Amino acid sequence: MSVQTITAPNGDRLVVLPEADYLAMQEALEDAADIAAVDAYERQKAAGEAVMIPAAFVDRILDGESKVRVFREFRGLSARDLAGKAEISPSYLSQIESGARDGSFDTMKRIAAALGISVDDLA
Repeated sequence: MSVQTITAPNGDRLVVLPEADYLAMQEALEDAADIAAVDAYERQKAAGEAVMIPAAFVDRILDGESKVRVFREFRGLSARDLAGKAEISPSYLSQIESGARDGSFDTMKRIAAALGISVDDLA
């Protein structure tokens, strides 16, 4: 790798390197980030914290559908069943799922617990 340094007018030292070297460094950083993400997933999986859902459900979340509704349907629960398990009214759950109301942190925590997921999965 051939590297050249220059000093900017403000005194900062800058490094100039061939584009191919820069691209190789960038790819190595992306690979490292991917490896870290896989390692984190493997730790969650080993701890029983990883939730694997089919691509069709992921696509619905990516399309902007309510995560609560998607996870509820993935778990095969009716709105009434989930509301009962989370100890909230079915109408409140409906408002959360439709986006008419935000659930309080405590409510979202209870919904997540009833769905067997973390609150982070709903964030």
